[in-house]
Amino acid sequence: MDILFIDWGCFGKADAVFTLEQMGYRLTMFSHKDFQERISTEYNDAFAEIVKNKTFAFCFSFNFYPVVSENCKRHNIPYISIIYDSPFVPLYSYTLIYPTNYVFIFDKQEYLKLHNMGITTVYYVTLPVNGTIIDFLSKKEFDRKKLSCEVSFVGSLYNEHHNFFDYLADVNDYTKGYLDAVMEAQIRIYGYNFIEKVLSAPKILNELLRVSPYANDGYGIETPEYIYANYYLCRKITSMERIRLLTAVAERFPLKLFTLKKDFKIPNVQNMGAADYYAEMPYIFANSKINLNITLKSIQSGIPLRAMDIFGAGGFLLTNFQADFLDFFIPDEDFVYFTDPDDMLSKIEYYLSHDKEREEIAQNGHRKVLQNHSFEKCFQTILSIVFP
Repeated sequence: MDILFIDWGCFGKADAVFTLEQMGYRLTMFSHKDFQERISTEYNDAFAEIVKNKTFAFCFSFNFYPVVSENCKRHNIPYISIIYDSPFVPLYSYTLIYPTNYVFIFDKQEYLKLHNMGITTVYYVTLPVNGTIIDFLSKKEFDRKKLSCEVSFVGSLYNEHHNFFDYLADVNDYTKGYLDAVMEAQIRIYGYNFIEKVLSAPKILNELLRVSPYANDGYGIETPEYIYANYYLCRKITSMERIRLLTAVAERFPLKLFTLKKDFKIPNVQNMGAADYYAEMPYIFANSKINLNITLKSIQSGIPLRAMDIFGAGGFLLTNFQADFLDFFIPDEDFVYFTDPDDMLSKIEYYLSHDKEREEIAQNGHRKVLQNHSFEKCFQTILSIVFP
């Protein structure tokens, strides 16, 4: 059977392609510059051309794209998508309700929000991971000095110039104080995100609209509150939290940071710059005694891709609390979570000095993703839903 694979620079593409081909599917890779547009006649024409002489069992993409959904509906092709980004505003496109869609979301709270709105085309799934890549990579030479450490953090600090939060610099003093208080409160709470709800007060929302206007483009149901909460504030809160936590860790323990801005300084932190997803990250996760995960605040309950990658490489995971972990993993057996900065520091201290426990937990987490969360298992689950 043939699959139309929407080809773009996504994480996991090589693993998905390999798995689907091993399952016996023939893949046609389809790349087009307008794949992220909500509407595009050029895309429509190109899509029609590629499907006119071949019958596709389904179309697949990482993340959901309205223009793809529109064309799959037009040509009656099931459209399977796995969402790994958050926030992801195309989920609020009117096209989401098309019956040809099968949209698999890794964040249970996001899934429930849409499901409870009566949308029947969404499903909850944990992100798949390649748990065997480390077996292959461990046989190769690597830069052990660079990629081994006591404690590591791999990820963005969301402190780039011209980030969305900077557009709110001119809000009045009342709104500035309100936002500061909201962000300080949210940064202390794990497991519940209230930002979107508290931005609905007219006095606050109108001021945000004044300094950084947002208007729905008419192709979806996303609200200004959703945009401001998830694209403006959640990234800023995550930046604040990550820098604070990393600063606290580095005061007591050796810490390597792998992030895009190599020139950013945190006292006592070794900033190693960006790490390549395939060529370096698995080595970092496998050769760090403790891998920190500090989840982007817009991910309300989901297990982020970074955490799954740590499991996949056989690394020890210390993460902030996310409720979805408890659906699939056992705390202190497969992974460890912290509830506040002091708890994080005490657990780092404990597990750095208890090698056997730490290594057993890492092995348990790795074994569990091999058994239950491989790309093959994920696609088997998805296809059993699409083709019962």
